[in-house]
Amino acid sequence: MSKPRILVVEDDFDISNMLRIYFQSQGYEVAVAPRGGDALEMCRQQLPNIVVLDIMLPDIDGYEVCRQLRSNLRTSHIPIIFLTQKDERSDKIQGLELGADDYITKPFDVEELRLRVKNAIARATYESLTNPTTGLPSARLIEDQLRRLLRRDNWGIIYIGIDRLEPFKEVYGFVAADEVLRYTAMVLGETADRIGTPEDFIGHIGGDDFLVITRKELIRPMVQDMTRRFSEGIVTHYDFKTRQQGYLVIRDDQGNEQRVGLMELAIGAISSDDGPFTDIREITEAAAAARRERRLP
Repeated sequence: MSKPRILVVEDDFDISNMLRIYFQSQGYEVAVAPRGGDALEMCRQQLPNIVVLDIMLPDIDGYEVCRQLRSNLRTSHIPIIFLTQKDERSDKIQGLELGADDYITKPFDVEELRLRVKNAIARATYESLTNPTTGLPSARLIEDQLRRLLRRDNWGIIYIGIDRLEPFKEVYGFVAADEVLRYTAMVLGETADRIGTPEDFIGHIGGDDFLVITRKELIRPMVQDMTRRFSEGIVTHYDFKTRQQGYLVIRDDQGNEQRVGLMELAIGAISSDDGPFTDIREITEAAAAARRERRLP
């Protein structure tokens, strides 16, 4: 199973280093950002499962970091725990009003913080808010976004899968396959940063199924960009021999050798022009059909 990812936003090196060492020993993957701007950039590059956020930072304060994360559709779902020396009731209320999930004051009990982190991640996963592998919004949040489309126009949905992930998984194992899923999530985020808008939504439906909600005129340039990015980087997930020969060698149950091409994205898309749609099931069925046919508007 993938390690949960924590982003610690703390400018005090002793505290951030202690939290990094402690949470790594507890089986977490830990990233540290000493400044608020660094934290926002790191969230754009790879979504964490939770953010432990100090309020007093050298550039922008934690409140502003929280506000920006909550106001961006792609990061609004990430659980946030404030970590601060302030113990005033008004400070706690301000943080909670901005959408923080929890609040703990310094000096703190690291075991208490661990339990708060564990519970916040479990709560988000249980409520189907995030996919545990990629950290992207999952079932309920995706459904909420699709329902909003019924009241909008000029939208586009890009429905994405990964061809030949299963043979890759058979050879390299589930850990390597999870890395491919995280790589795909990163590619989609980079494309949205470069071509999309702050209102674009990226979701991980499950397995190797992803979707991007954007404006309909952005569908084709985004598909071209994410396809190129994925193809350029996916080769690094294979061993040197496989990269050189351009295909993966597997054996079936009878021991017969088969050649399987390298992974690539399977993409289809629909837009508001394909409607009208009366419910989200019609939208998802149309998107699935478009991906099977590799069809774009």
